[in-house]
Amino acid sequence: MGRVTERRKVIRIRDGAVSARPDTLVAEEPLEIRLDGKPLAITMRTPGDDFALAAGFLVSEGVLGRADELQNIVYCAGATADGSNTYNVVDVRTASGVVIPDITLERNVYTTSSCGLCGKASLDAVRTTARWTIDDTYGDTAPPVRLEPELLAGLPDRLRAAQRVFDRTGGLHAAALFTEDGELVDVREDVGRHNAVDKLVGRALQNGSLPLSRTVLLVSGRASFELAQKAVMAGIPVLAAVSAPSSLAVDLAAESNLTLVGFLRGASMNVYAGEHRIALRAAAAQG
Repeated sequence: MGRVTERRKVIRIRDGAVSARPDTLVAEEPLEIRLDGKPLAITMRTPGDDFALAAGFLVSEGVLGRADELQNIVYCAGATADGSNTYNVVDVRTASGVVIPDITLERNVYTTSSCGLCGKASLDAVRTTARWTIDDTYGDTAPPVRLEPELLAGLPDRLRAAQRVFDRTGGLHAAALFTEDGELVDVREDVGRHNAVDKLVGRALQNGSLPLSRTVLLVSGRASFELAQKAVMAGIPVLAAVSAPSSLAVDLAAESNLTLVGFLRGASMNVYAGEHRIALRAAAAQG
């Protein structure tokens, strides 16, 4: 869309010197997501990858899980005075025969807000709608996913190096998918950390790559319940974050067999759940 960034005048003060100059800011605009013509949700996002964002959102809602369940996604005309398209409304059309779950207001709140509902209701909702089980059986030939701490430690720098828009604005979250060998698969940026993950998952859905059963999801901020939920709904076995997880994210990870790593900074990290996928040394701390 070409609206990822915008220029604004700023008064700059450096060591007492005052000057006026243009500054590059990350764009933030609303996106209304419709499902088969009916309004479903509105999210604030950085324009770009809107179709992937909508598709990924519907994966985490339990509506979509395979590429053949998606008929198409189109932009709808936005409400402007001159009738021009704002590109802020998308309609997701599901394929014939796809059963749409009952997406209530309460469920929509917890999947789109930063706080969400608390406790057992949230955990039960994810467990009952997840398409795939995160386990360690991948057929007769593929061994379980097992990651060296050194491999995980190197991923944040690779994510940071791939953040092109962040370099110009300093105002974006990022999410990246890596293979179990540390190969970068995809990276997306957005003003909302949950949107960045939805863009990754939506692209994977469109490419027929779900479930993402042998990947690592790395996020540039904290690991909220919402992000853990999105990882589980996409079949991702490992979620790593450079900052802290929430208590409910840890609960969901433990219940769903998700490996959850937080405070991934340099050679240090905390493993909150699913430690069996991390190749820990024999000298690991006891107790």
